[in-house]
Amino acid sequence: MWRLRRSSRALLLIPIVLIVVITLVDQLVPEDIHLGPLLVIAPAITASFTGPRLTGLIGSLAVAAQAYIGWHFGVLFSRNVLVQILALAVLSVLCVFFCMVRERRQRQLAQVRSVAEAAQHGLLWPLPERMGTLQIACLYMAAEDEAKIGGDLYAATRITGGVRIMIGDVRGKGLSAIGEAALLLGAFREAAHRHTSLPDLTAALDHSVTRYLADFEPTAEAGERFATALLLELPDDDHSVRMISCGHPPPLLLSPDGALSVPGLHPAPPLGATETGPDAYTIDTAPFEPGDTLLLYTDGVIEARDREGRFYPLETRVAHWNTTGPESLLHHVHRDLLAHTRGRLNDDAALVALHRHPDSHGHRRHGRVMHSSGAGRSGAGRR
Repeated sequence: MWRLRRSSRALLLIPIVLIVVITLVDQLVPEDIHLGPLLVIAPAITASFTGPRLTGLIGSLAVAAQAYIGWHFGVLFSRNVLVQILALAVLSVLCVFFCMVRERRQRQLAQVRSVAEAAQHGLLWPLPERMGTLQIACLYMAAEDEAKIGGDLYAATRITGGVRIMIGDVRGKGLSAIGEAALLLGAFREAAHRHTSLPDLTAALDHSVTRYLADFEPTAEAGERFATALLLELPDDDHSVRMISCGHPPPLLLSPDGALSVPGLHPAPPLGATETGPDAYTIDTAPFEPGDTLLLYTDGVIEARDREGRFYPLETRVAHWNTTGPESLLHHVHRDLLAHTRGRLNDDAALVALHRHPDSHGHRRHGRVMHSSGAGRSGAGRR
């Protein structure tokens, strides 16, 4: 804020210099050339970078300069000069009024942003940096410029003997998808501790989404709303990961040997598409050794396109960073993804990196969620 004010004060030199130059040059040019009307430029450009007080000050200086020019040539009370002074004063007042309206709207927008950010932070809780033997990092890129979250989501919780994690993607993007994302997050946080098996947990989430859609889904969109999800269970005493995919992209497994997509998944339908019971879900198991990193992502990442329409090659790119820590890995992906798309994605996008440490007693401390507004949108919005 201090730097912004200092910059605005430095810019004040421009309209002041303009007033001085126009006043001096008007006295040097032939008498049939009148530069006084150009003084309106000073308050006009001042209104673009500062508030009403300084704009009013510059406007007053411009009016005073116009009056001085008329006095210098002995025509201060002529009809032409008086009209010029009046017109300049009116335009200066309009510039001040514009600044007042703009500042009022900026204050209102700042208040709305602060409330929205608080609500979004309360919905998408920061994941802990450590849970059991896992080191965790997460990255969110929301669809809308002023949003911190949208239709993509993730959550993690500690259960007896392990950790359960969900990453999901509801249909829609940006702020319009927050309601369904909130439902799924709340359902997971409650059901993850009540159901001992992963299929039971998945069936409970599917039932919650289906019930919500039955009550609130618009008739015109019947059958078009759903959520993809990937649910994982990582035991503390077993170097493996158990997964159930509900129409969600498979994770990437990064090891010292490279990066590859976890093979052999048996995806079930998305949550809310067709209500099913626990028997409809297959648990897929993959090795997850100490030193490995598991990268979870939404399809807003892999469906991000460059100028030529080419998708972002996530698996190829992360293979170069498979020996870095999870937070460093996501920083690399973030920069590279924005470079690939020239700073603008088409959908919400989320990534979660899980690194397994060999020690079995991780300490719990909350980390930060990395956000990027206005650079991402997720694939569920195109289904």
